[in-house]
Amino acid sequence: MIVLNEPLPYVNITPIQIVMALAILIIGWIVAKVIVGTFKKSLKKTKLPELVVEFLGRFLSALFYVVIFLLAIRALGVHTGSVVLGLSAVIGLVLGFGMQDTLTNIAAGIWLAAFRPFDMGEVVTIAGYTGKVEGIGIMATGLLTADNVVITLPNKLVWGSPIVNYTRMPIRRVNVDVGVAYEADLDKAIKIAMNLMQDHPLVLVDPAPNVAITGLADSSINLQLRPWAKTGDYWTVKGELTKAIYEAYKRECIEIPFPQLDVHLRSD
Repeated sequence: MIVLNEPLPYVNITPIQIVMALAILIIGWIVAKVIVGTFKKSLKKTKLPELVVEFLGRFLSALFYVVIFLLAIRALGVHTGSVVLGLSAVIGLVLGFGMQDTLTNIAAGIWLAAFRPFDMGEVVTIAGYTGKVEGIGIMATGLLTADNVVITLPNKLVWGSPIVNYTRMPIRRVNVDVGVAYEADLDKAIKIAMNLMQDHPLVLVDPAPNVAITGLADSSINLQLRPWAKTGDYWTVKGELTKAIYEAYKRECIEIPFPQLDVHLRSD
């Protein structure tokens, strides 16, 4: 028969201490979830960006879990002062062996939350990876790619890399490239492209669309349609105009050439 207040064999811990420690862990976890959830809801009522709210929530969660862990250790009869001293020694060893990545990632996360080069839900390219921002934690930032792949980047890599934000601005210029043959009526080709952009319902009037000659290639005169659209309409406009310019040039007998190579044979 087990007596709750008597130490277990080989360890100086009683069953009631184990029960207390487990109760502290479970109740503490629930309380931490409730407090952090309330904290985040309160912050969402302010003007703070969602990204900052998420970061502060995760940071507060980490602090709560450390406190709960120390309380559970104390319930087992272990002096928390020695535990803190041991943790300090471990941190000292980590830093001594040059593993400062943890602190660097935390500091980078704080800078990202403060300066906000991106917010939750924005589409960015960081260190060659493109995706929608799913969240920023104490240690890492999460991206979700267009094909539903989750990418986790250390905060120090995010802060130390150029960040391209595709959705921060309300409008974007859409670039649609097309080439026409050298024999084609260039003025007619430009006029058709302009009419297509001006008639498209999602193309903005201001800034006005335009067509630019971007190069004289080996087989074609390269044009670029440059309409402006709301950021959310970017891919719709790009896809529809690409299809429309192909069909219009085909209908008007304006050739879109493919790369060609002329070979001249000479006999001696």
